[in-house]
Amino acid sequence: MANSNIIKLVISLIITVGLGSLGGIFTISEIPNWYAGLQKPSFNPPNWLFGPVWTLLYILMGISVYLIWKQPVSTERNIGLMLFALQFVLNFCWSIIFFKQHQLGWALVEIIVMWIFILLTIIWFGKMSSVASWLLVPYISWVSFAAILNAAIWKLNS
Repeated sequence: MANSNIIKLVISLIITVGLGSLGGIFTISEIPNWYAGLQKPSFNPPNWLFGPVWTLLYILMGISVYLIWKQPVSTERNIGLMLFALQFVLNFCWSIIFFKQHQLGWALVEIIVMWIFILLTIIWFGKMSSVASWLLVPYISWVSFAAILNAAIWKLNS
């Protein structure tokens, strides 16, 4: 049983950090060119901050989803995992919409939907593990900030 949980933890971390980092592929080439040319609000963080913050958030997300995945199989657990997967797909798609497609308005709509699914995931995870739920609070906090930043960039560049 312990080996099974270790494997689940490693898989959870590889998926969240790995796929999360893969989303970075859509941003790297756009930051020095397109993104650098956008007008940004005064509260825009320096570009170097995003990588470490997202890495930490993906690690916390991986631990969180692991804590739910290791729960006994149940409809409640499976719904939690599905909610997590949905918000994670939305997270991945935001980078494409914002950085690759340069659709600032649609990215704002998408990040709001993502925020809702993160909140639903936090609430649902809380039914099974308060630790798993709390591990997602820094994530929703950062996404809240990112949504405000997205809105400001959209407004400044419309």
